[in-house]
Amino acid sequence: MVKTQMVITKFIWTDDFLFPASMWLVSRILIGSAMLLIAPNLPALQDGITPHFGWGIFDAWDSVHYRAIATEGYEFINDGKQHNLAFFPLFPLSIFMLMKLGFSFEIAGLIINNLAFLGTLYFLYAWVKKQCGISAASWTTAVIAYCPMSLFTGVIYTEGLYLLLSTMALRAFDQKQYVWTALCGAMATATRPTGMALIPAFFIAAWQQNKPSIAYITGLLSATGLLLFSVYCALNFHDFLAFIAAQKGWRPSFGFDWEGWLNMFMQIPFGNNWYFGWVENDNGGIKDIWYPLFFSLIVIASSCLLCWRKYFHPLAFYTVYAIVILSLILADQYLINNVLNVSMILGSSYLLWYFRQQLTPVMVAYGFCGLGLLLASGGTISLSRLAYGIIPLNIAIGVWLSRYPRQAYLVMGLCITLLGKLAVGFAQEIWVG
Repeated sequence: MVKTQMVITKFIWTDDFLFPASMWLVSRILIGSAMLLIAPNLPALQDGITPHFGWGIFDAWDSVHYRAIATEGYEFINDGKQHNLAFFPLFPLSIFMLMKLGFSFEIAGLIINNLAFLGTLYFLYAWVKKQCGISAASWTTAVIAYCPMSLFTGVIYTEGLYLLLSTMALRAFDQKQYVWTALCGAMATATRPTGMALIPAFFIAAWQQNKPSIAYITGLLSATGLLLFSVYCALNFHDFLAFIAAQKGWRPSFGFDWEGWLNMFMQIPFGNNWYFGWVENDNGGIKDIWYPLFFSLIVIASSCLLCWRKYFHPLAFYTVYAIVILSLILADQYLINNVLNVSMILGSSYLLWYFRQQLTPVMVAYGFCGLGLLLASGGTISLSRLAYGIIPLNIAIGVWLSRYPRQAYLVMGLCITLLGKLAVGFAQEIWVG
């Protein structure tokens, strides 16, 4: 009996402790190797640079704005141009505190983002294991660690911190730990705009589960981070909603961007030679026939590979699979970005609805509230990255993969390939979503 208990304890310790840590470590090695070892040795692309080995390789795009906030503070003029007030304060404030301890901006940002992501994997694994089982927990952990968008948990971005805080808030709500829910929810709403989706999600889940009044109060208290940021805006820029006005420089109009979605859908099969409404005196249309032919070939090969896989000899199967992966590596970056946008928004929303009975009410509510916020944001830029930050979407994908483990390994192979490609692209300062 004692021996059996020791075996069970050893299994639980190994599974619950080492598995999330190993997923985190291998994904960090993959991202770091692609950016520090591979990218500097590749020739610069037409719209990119040749990066140099060093911490600065992780500092690009939005990181520039976090640096400005942490070192110089916020700036904003309501002129419709891009200002850093659009970025929420908790992440740059955390960097500022570490910089006061003697860390450089790059080191501070990487420490916060990567360690927060490690915490995310632990909390997520334990939460999903309790709610959906160990198989779903394992695949969900793998999904969030190796999704192409997990690149942004390894550079100086808010992804890791926001994933940690939102996961802790949602898990605490399910466990009726309302103090922790309010605290983590408040910090999440001070980290990213999508944190606002937590507030209605708590209300909806509390109503569905007939929770006590404290659950509704928790939803209100989760808005504390947002309210404090509003007070800061009022004191410094004389406008409680200045951070919303600042969003106009990044997303000129609010509401569903039907033209952006149309272009995104059409550019997947037709590439950048499709410009509906983007170019003056251009009525749209196909400019280059070779791109859609190449795309069709990839789709046909992939479909045949999946549908007739049992008829293939293993050598032929993996050869075709390798060709598909190679074609993705060589594919246009905009194609990859558009496919990821559509997959993360439409694919994960379908899976969230399909597996809604296996997920908790607060998972489903937050997932759809977050998606609604993204669709109403007035743009299609960075949709896949923002959707990745909505944790229930990753959980739904993990539950789906746990049902089809053989196909899951193929999907994870594609994800790892794209993660490496996006890491190289980020190092070369190419827009990767």
